[in-house]
Amino acid sequence: MINTELWQSVLAEVELTLSRANFITWFRETGILKNKDGLVTIGVPNGFSKEWLENKYNKIILRALRNLSPDIKELKFIINQTSFYQTAADRQTGPLAHKEISPAAEQPFYEFEIDKETNLNPKYTFKNFIVGSFNELAQAAAKAVINNPGEVYNPLFIYGGVGLGKTHLLQAVGNSIIEKYEKRKKVKYVSSEKFTSELISALHGGRMEDFKESYRRIDVLIIDDIQFLAGKEKTQEEFFHTFNFLYQKNKQVILSSDRPPKAIATLEERLRSRFEGGMIADISYPDMETRLAILKNKAAERKIVLPEDVLNHIATNVQKNIRELEGALNRIVASMKLSNSEINIEQTIKALSGFIGSPNKITNYKNIIQVVAEFYDVATTELINRCRKKEVVYPRQIAMFLIREELKKSFPFIGEKLGGRDHTTVMYACEKLNKELVGNELLQQEISLIKEKIYNK
Repeated sequence: MINTELWQSVLAEVELTLSRANFITWFRETGILKNKDGLVTIGVPNGFSKEWLENKYNKIILRALRNLSPDIKELKFIINQTSFYQTAADRQTGPLAHKEISPAAEQPFYEFEIDKETNLNPKYTFKNFIVGSFNELAQAAAKAVINNPGEVYNPLFIYGGVGLGKTHLLQAVGNSIIEKYEKRKKVKYVSSEKFTSELISALHGGRMEDFKESYRRIDVLIIDDIQFLAGKEKTQEEFFHTFNFLYQKNKQVILSSDRPPKAIATLEERLRSRFEGGMIADISYPDMETRLAILKNKAAERKIVLPEDVLNHIATNVQKNIRELEGALNRIVASMKLSNSEINIEQTIKALSGFIGSPNKITNYKNIIQVVAEFYDVATTELINRCRKKEVVYPRQIAMFLIREELKKSFPFIGEKLGGRDHTTVMYACEKLNKELVGNELLQQEISLIKEKIYNK
């Protein structure tokens, strides 16, 4: 397997484990420089990326590489000044036009063609955004914002699980506004982590006024993964003031999260109130027809035609994550290029054997407790001791309910593991949530999101 195809397949797998913003931030301008004697040398653009990938993503990358090539035993990261991903125009006129370009540069990776001013990727448009019953409300609200930014649905808050198309929708709004208003409106897309890092940098560098001014000049502010502001008091305070300033000036704010505002623990009440004051729309899981439509659209973008039985196999086995659909398609495309043949169902099953597996089975109650604690941003120790703080009681009840539902553990067992409580306390929590789940779509979505995180952990 040549280095370019190997790295493209690795990226397809790694992307499934990260938020879109993190994936773009840390894997931009990376590629395999050498693969010899079980050692893979990966080129990265700078020392900061090198340190971060070594410490944070080494195991993820190595696991993805070994899934594709079991002979690989070790990784090495080095700083590489050659651009791996260039557009055709860059290759003709850019600084590397007359230099030898690595083979990876010939394989465009459109995820990385990002406008430096807006942070938007032109790849994300409404033309290639597939609409189904699972996302039609969010899509309709987004289009309404384009026609009247700052006038309707302000803020627009879109939430849903990982890989369901939130980032695509948010960026499609940004790109459409730029096109509609011919760049007269200043648009900026940023992840909450990027907003936080910019704030910290401004604080340390004594540039807070510049930071505030840069955000307050924006007409349309789009922030992805807003749940990561939870627990960051200084960041929340500054975002609150920025939000208020833009809102009062009728500037549009668009936010995304993996959960509704009320489920974001340690989020300041004043921010939660602002978020709930606009339009809240969820994106759920796509149905079979929509999954097939997404696959056909992605295949068309790559100018390839896949047999119906191949498409059906992917859509049947990958049900809850659009990003996984794209990852499966990427793997098949890589397999097709490597074998230099047309794809058939037998080859598809083989290519996806390590990608499509049986659902994970949770056998340890500790996994559920850990995921619930992370979801609500509370300490695991607070869930399993006698802590009676208001912000801990609800997550503990959720943990009790899920251990009962998913593992079928007895009420006394659950009570013992969650603070030595009486079995009647567990019974009350389970009965309470069972009743609340009837007709409560927000709670149903919340439980589904937590389950998704448990089974994907």
